[in-house]
Amino acid sequence: MKQNKLFLLTTCMSSLFFSSAYAQSAATPAQAPIEQASAHKGTKSKAADKASPKVKAVSAKDDQAESIIVMGAGAARETQKLSHLALQQVAPGTSPLKTLSKLPGVMFTSSDPLGSYEWSQQIIIRGFDQSRLGFTMDGIPLGNLAYGNDNGLSIGRALQTENNGTATLAQGAGSVGVAASNDLGGALEFTSIDPTEKFGVDVAATGGSNNTWRTFARVNTGTLPGGGRMYMSYDYQDADKWKGKGIQQQQQANAKFVQPLGEKVKLTLFGDYSQRAENDYQDISKEQIKTIGYKLDNITNNYGLAQNIARAYQNGTAFPAGIKDQDQSYYNSAGLREDVLGYGKLDFKLNDRLKGYATVYGHTNTGEGIYATPYTPTPAELGGSPLSVRTTEYDIHREGFIGGLSYEIGHHTIEGGFWFENNDFEQARRFYPLSENGYTGSSVHWFRGNPFATQWQSAFNTKTYQFHLQDTWQITPALKLNYGFKSLVVDNKGRQLPGNVMGVQTDSNQYAGGSITSANGFLPQIGANYRLNSHNEIFADFARNMAAFDNSSTGATSPFAMTTAAYAASKDALRPEMSYSEEIGYRFHNHRIQASLTGYYIEFQNRLLSITPNATNNVQGIPSILVNGGGVTARGIDAAFNYRFYDHWSLYVSYAYNQSTYDDNLTSGGVVYHTQGKSVVAMPRNLANVQVSYDDGSIWGNFGMQYQGRRTYTYTNDQWIKPNDIFNLNVGYRFHSSNWALRGLDMQINVTNLFNKRYVATVGSAGFRPTDPTGSLQTLQAGAPRMVFFTVRKHF
Repeated sequence: MKQNKLFLLTTCMSSLFFSSAYAQSAATPAQAPIEQASAHKGTKSKAADKASPKVKAVSAKDDQAESIIVMGAGAARETQKLSHLALQQVAPGTSPLKTLSKLPGVMFTSSDPLGSYEWSQQIIIRGFDQSRLGFTMDGIPLGNLAYGNDNGLSIGRALQTENNGTATLAQGAGSVGVAASNDLGGALEFTSIDPTEKFGVDVAATGGSNNTWRTFARVNTGTLPGGGRMYMSYDYQDADKWKGKGIQQQQQANAKFVQPLGEKVKLTLFGDYSQRAENDYQDISKEQIKTIGYKLDNITNNYGLAQNIARAYQNGTAFPAGIKDQDQSYYNSAGLREDVLGYGKLDFKLNDRLKGYATVYGHTNTGEGIYATPYTPTPAELGGSPLSVRTTEYDIHREGFIGGLSYEIGHHTIEGGFWFENNDFEQARRFYPLSENGYTGSSVHWFRGNPFATQWQSAFNTKTYQFHLQDTWQITPALKLNYGFKSLVVDNKGRQLPGNVMGVQTDSNQYAGGSITSANGFLPQIGANYRLNSHNEIFADFARNMAAFDNSSTGATSPFAMTTAAYAASKDALRPEMSYSEEIGYRFHNHRIQASLTGYYIEFQNRLLSITPNATNNVQGIPSILVNGGGVTARGIDAAFNYRFYDHWSLYVSYAYNQSTYDDNLTSGGVVYHTQGKSVVAMPRNLANVQVSYDDGSIWGNFGMQYQGRRTYTYTNDQWIKPNDIFNLNVGYRFHSSNWALRGLDMQINVTNLFNKRYVATVGSAGFRPTDPTGSLQTLQAGAPRMVFFTVRKHF
């Protein structure tokens, strides 16, 4: 495993020597034409060509509004594309997930201004959270994007934001070829930009609120003597938390090489290295917001108070003034991640009809979730503090293969492919000593080696096999049919290892081990697109999907997060989650307008819920009970409208209504909770976005509002979080000059939460519960106040 990690690290570490900031020259907008409907390739007559309605491809240069959001013209399902340009107009370092939230049906929240703080990242599409959505980058699976991910990594750690190409969202169901074993709902497919044909250097610097500082640089080699092209890039980002004490820090490097091998074969190599360290924001409750306020946080700057809180809890004495209990504020907590990701891909064209690709990839991750716990004191012989550091430690080693072939015959394009992944995941809960006299480590210190206790440790292996086959049939010049299926088998094995205290082996590990398989040989998908004329089209599709079980000791749908007894009692009754999705929609597009309206109906079956018994906040690591919560029915509409109403001006509006409700009552621990007909947690019924944009090639800007309706964080809906509407402003200027100093220079200002609203961003950050009658469950994250960022870029 270490050799694999070293190989991947070597592949991309060369990018540490150089860097750059804008995928293309800042003065050159990215090109993103509207997708065209498939034609009868190779057999189409002139008469058919004349009769076939077409849509004019609109470039960014001709129509800025079209280049930023493309509403999937010709697709057989609801889909939108967000261009590279749109992803660069926000503050550098912003998660592309946050930028995608302007698309209809997408609910994204985070408690930091850039949306990159992973503990609070939450993305929900049509009622499905990120653990039930598919995510890929250049086709490489990113896993389920849950915190403490056991099978992947976030897009922010896989790809620098400046190197993001077009991002594609399918709200209802991704294609059958998406490499994801959990995509009950939609799929988000990210891409990396390619190296440029000309030599170039891009540099950028960003400064802003809370001592934010980010530098980025990239070198494009241009076309090399052998015909290849390459870029290498590096960035470093550092910022203080907006409340409390701590940092949000990341350094990252990307390298990409594209080499033609003759006229019909192309080789692509990509490497990524990322190291992220972020101090956590304290989870808060509705009751705390009322009594203390949104700025309640960890007390990292007051070690003495943290020790007094721990002593009061352990001795059963009164807490210090202003402190309600031991969970109100922790001394410190943090998330640390180090990733190496790489792939090699061959694209080949065997003849005019047959083409294909083959990709091998590897990913290693080392991570820790850290918090200073008042529940477990440090032994006297190791320092004697009433506090200790509790870690959850992660190690991922995965490698895989993805390949496919496409064959055109008559009016058919037949495509099939195979995905295999082997994933070894290790996880452990350990405790490290703290001194009575003070904490001497940094606030994001890696704790490696010499724990005084290991509560539990686990080793898992997951093997994923996916095969898919589909046909695109152009029945008439106006009517296109897509139909196909995928077969998915996921084998999970878990092995629990003994715990230890002060080097003495114990039987403290309560978690289950064993094996369980998720399998379905026929997961069909069928869709159709009919062009009424050159401007109007209708589409419809149906998809059936399955999500495999998690494979960890803390996963939300992992059987191995239960005790051995609970696992044995429930294993035979557990079934993988399933979804059935239907949608029908309409699109309109011309030179100035893009519009879409989609209605959908979803049945979500065998919904798995992880219930922690007798715990308000599960910081103690109590094993959960995995229960089948019955089904969920979701119905709703997505609407989007993009209008270039005047030269250089455009208006974008999206609206989504989602009614996701539980079909059954929930039974847990012998208690029946009346959840039937109640709203699904965290998903608002109403979402809306409005953005006005201007771009004349030099001056550009946009002013937007995002609205989220009220949300609940309890299954019985006895607690609600009020709606919020957040405004953002982005303004920039591109210089066009023959002067060397100004040529290729641009500047921008980004203001998040323009009107400084106080609001709850993420709900369920520490999980969901059936009820919270007193509003005391600490599972909310406060939204960041107004922040301002200034960026300067230069292209040489």
